[in-house]
Amino acid sequence: MINRQLTGEEIEEIKLNAQDHFWPHARAAGDMSEDVGLKVVKSAKGIWVEDANGDKYLDLISGMFLKAIGHGRIEIAEAVYNQMADISYSPGGTVTPATAQLSAKVASLAPDKESRIYFVSGGSEAVETAIKMAKQYHFNNGDAARWKVLSRKGSYHGATHMCMSLGQSGPSQIGPLMPGNVHVSQHNNYRGICNDGEGNCNLECARDIEKAIVHEGPGTVAAFIAEPITQAGGTHIPHPDYWPMIREMCDRHGVIMICDEVINGFGRTGKMFATEHWNIVPDITTVAKQLTSGYMPIGAAIASKKIADAFIGDEERTFRHLITFGGNPASCAAGVANLKIIEEEGMVENSAKMGDYLYEQLQRLYEHSTVGDVRGGLGLMAAVELVKDRETKEIFPKDANLGPKVTRIMREHRVLGSLGRAGEIAIAPPLSITQDEVDELVDRIDSVITKLEADL
Repeated sequence: MINRQLTGEEIEEIKLNAQDHFWPHARAAGDMSEDVGLKVVKSAKGIWVEDANGDKYLDLISGMFLKAIGHGRIEIAEAVYNQMADISYSPGGTVTPATAQLSAKVASLAPDKESRIYFVSGGSEAVETAIKMAKQYHFNNGDAARWKVLSRKGSYHGATHMCMSLGQSGPSQIGPLMPGNVHVSQHNNYRGICNDGEGNCNLECARDIEKAIVHEGPGTVAAFIAEPITQAGGTHIPHPDYWPMIREMCDRHGVIMICDEVINGFGRTGKMFATEHWNIVPDITTVAKQLTSGYMPIGAAIASKKIADAFIGDEERTFRHLITFGGNPASCAAGVANLKIIEEEGMVENSAKMGDYLYEQLQRLYEHSTVGDVRGGLGLMAAVELVKDRETKEIFPKDANLGPKVTRIMREHRVLGSLGRAGEIAIAPPLSITQDEVDELVDRIDSVITKLEADL
């Protein structure tokens, strides 16, 4: 039965089972504390998620930056069911209509309409694939000395060993990471080398990339990877010349430009792809999350014609990279149905419109002394950075326990979200959000910050 109310005994049994056997991601094993830990949820619709007790919460970050079309779209369930009823897995050497259809659809939306789509299971695998693809591209072209990868400090590109090596995002407990990683300055108008002191970008962060290429030796650098609009660093929108400069320097030095659109892609920034804001065409684009709006696991490396053509020819040029569930028919069926909804219901356009309205409404949060910076203005991707001192931009000390406090207060105000690594409240609701829901979202964040300041 759909959306059946769970009994108190059933809820307790779920919690006990989770306590003993479920290992949550990025949390202490066995942590089922509802204040700051895990909450049992049973249903969702639009931007709202209902827990086992019947309480409704506003989903501040679209699950995990992925619910583009919102929760509870039965059309996706029907598409997946119909595909599984026909064939649930395509054996080696075969392809299903759904997989072929989704690849053609993604290519038609991509900056390079002649792209080829390499499907995988998720964002980490998409980035892993893109890096390997870039390195072999050079090998296939007789340039095997290119194996180093540039990424921005503090960036996040996934949880595999290779991905954690990018941006220095890997935990120290697991030992050395992948060699050949070179870390350059993160774009940040609020802090960092590109801040001219008045909150403007001096493009030094872009020039730092070329300095690194020259220092390492252009003939040794395979690729540069970054999010067009960084989320992991606290949602920073780059200078209009930032990405065109990078595109030009990558071309000049023969470096493959990889744009990680796992979070940015499929309407999040008010464009189908974030790179459209600057009219640039990446060599490889990584996507996942909003490709199916999280209804089924999927990811992909979108290879431009230039890249894909390098793998055509004799057997030695083959990309020997196999992902068991890459191009899974059910996931592809979900993707086809999801992209149809995004287009037919104008969700990219709504993202741009509601994103502007959201950014405008967030400005009133400057009334709080702890709000150092409000960022956004390109689609439904924003952030509110909290600081101890607005004038000096001093961050809160570790012993303030800001993260757990913010999460707890959010739960009290029926908001599902948390504090990011940069001390920011990340805001990325489903693209289906209405103006009234934006107002409700901002009101709740306002109340959260008010309560936080009273508790500090």
